[in-house]
Amino acid sequence: MFCEFNLENLENSSVELEKILEQSREEIKNLLVIENKTYKNFVLPFQEIGERINEFITPIFHIDSVKNSEITSKVYEECLPIISKYESEISQNENIYSALKYIQYNENNTLNSIQKKVLENEIRDFELSGCNLEKEKKQRLEELDLQLSELSHKFSQNLLKATNSYSLIIENFEDVKGIPDSDLELAKFVEDGKSKYKFTLHMPSYIAFMTYSTSREKREELYKAYTTRAPENGKIIEELLKLKEEKVKILGFSNFAQYSLATKMAKSEDEVIKFLEELGNKAKPKAIKEFEEIKELALKDGINDFRASDIAFYSEKLKKAQYDLDEEYYRPYFEQNSVLNGFFEFLYKMFNIKFTKVESKAWDEKVQVYNISENNQIIARIYIDLESRSDKRGGAWMNNWHSYYRTSDDKIKLPTAYIVGNFPQSTKDIPSLLRHSDVVTLFHEMGHALHHLLSKVDEPFVSGISGVAWDVVEFPSQFLEYFSYDKDVLKLFAKHYKTGEVLDDEAINRLIKARNFQSSMATVRQIEFALFDFKLYQELYKKEEQIQKLLDEVREKFAVIIPPSYNKFQNGFSHIFAGGYSAGYYSYKWAEVLSADAFYMFIESGNIFNQELGLKYKECVLSKGGSYNMDKLFYNFAKREPKVDSLLKIDGII
Repeated sequence: MFCEFNLENLENSSVELEKILEQSREEIKNLLVIENKTYKNFVLPFQEIGERINEFITPIFHIDSVKNSEITSKVYEECLPIISKYESEISQNENIYSALKYIQYNENNTLNSIQKKVLENEIRDFELSGCNLEKEKKQRLEELDLQLSELSHKFSQNLLKATNSYSLIIENFEDVKGIPDSDLELAKFVEDGKSKYKFTLHMPSYIAFMTYSTSREKREELYKAYTTRAPENGKIIEELLKLKEEKVKILGFSNFAQYSLATKMAKSEDEVIKFLEELGNKAKPKAIKEFEEIKELALKDGINDFRASDIAFYSEKLKKAQYDLDEEYYRPYFEQNSVLNGFFEFLYKMFNIKFTKVESKAWDEKVQVYNISENNQIIARIYIDLESRSDKRGGAWMNNWHSYYRTSDDKIKLPTAYIVGNFPQSTKDIPSLLRHSDVVTLFHEMGHALHHLLSKVDEPFVSGISGVAWDVVEFPSQFLEYFSYDKDVLKLFAKHYKTGEVLDDEAINRLIKARNFQSSMATVRQIEFALFDFKLYQELYKKEEQIQKLLDEVREKFAVIIPPSYNKFQNGFSHIFAGGYSAGYYSYKWAEVLSADAFYMFIESGNIFNQELGLKYKECVLSKGGSYNMDKLFYNFAKREPKVDSLLKIDGII
């Protein structure tokens, strides 16, 4: 039913990949000699060939980010040029392109809307890959794609190495006073018979120190180490921008931002800039007030030269003062397994899906594997890897492995996906105790996973998250996030790991009230990232100084705190330099309009567990994957256009 995760022969992956690609080339050659090409005899098998390659390559690239080692990096680097060459070769194959155009024209009246969408997307992507260009330009595009892939991987590797190579050793207990016991326990080690503490740049450790350490100097030291990671990435960014500029000019676009929008829902560069600036301008007055409150609190401690490295510490203090909210108080109530079990119960109530744990091979002993069933029938599998490790890259993400689809011989293939996080580690004495922000992240990534796993689309190229426009791909993830702040949802899993006592109403209410704590500051920060990203790709900024100048200009307009000059945030901005968000980081806010509005419908219905609405959302949005444009799917669900005001209301901006 499902392929097992098995990388025992990892070292030989490049040889195996060559064989699979050779077979694929042969199969495509055979498809191209079919005299009377149809959707059934050409497009269906062509999609299956693509799926088979994806099924093989995904675990190889995945393992490099979750269990990084010299071997995984070596294998990644061996496989990357092979797959890049093949993808360039296929995407620039005029014969495939002509066959797709012929089928689109010939069968226009007999194809269903989903099949038409597959053809429309494929033809567009072939054109964006330069399949109409002359041989020299095609060859150059192939070289550029490979170089870009290699540079992105190098960017990511530099960041991981820099994160792993630094640690702050504390010998004086005064410097760790205030840090929660659970974090101190993880940081503690004994050297020369003396207890010391090691804090790193990995998120759980970094956040704990920056939020709770009373030593201002040590906080600044750790902050500086974090914001100056991988300085060599500055030159990689220069190179990435130069190569992307060359690529899009060959394809006939005036800049990379314009090229990026060709596959998104936003219609123009102006529309994106206007949307971001409008949102930023609405949030900034309140963001300034929020920042003033932090500075006033710091002033009581005699701090009149407030620094960026003080933000987390004084924000936590202010939150505690305003809402009597101490995130550490909640951690014993958010034990990882309790959270997962309660979360699954919520998803059953909402979407009528059941999670059953299975014994199945994975990449680490702490990975949990579940089969998902609907009406007693298994429909999908998910791998959940939540705890932080030194060999895992930072952040949280969802990776799709297999897609749901119907094969050319009428069999159903079931989907699989991975969810990865960097939450606090469990030890033999203490289980993994999450912060509420980790719970929110888990809901977010599960939103992505369900978008992929609950698909009922027969065509693999538009099933699950495949074919979904990038600026709306965050809609289902952000939608699910909102439920992590609901009292009835929280009561399903917020249970003390020792006593089993459910978190009381008063504590839950404090958490909910604090949801919009500094929400305007968070909004302008997202606007800062998104505008920097989009404007960076609108013009050619060649040198590090010019890139920094652009970031400074955006901050001047929207940031409420200007970081120190040594802060090189861009060198760690892997979303846009090592991920798929180049000229697309605005997608988070763009999609949030849809997610907030969809969630508002549950609030207005008066029942957060409104299963009728939940099943309608599952049917109208999740099950349809990328088979229709998201504006149409949202309209089918809500029976109206989305309203920006829902987002501003939920965030407490209006």
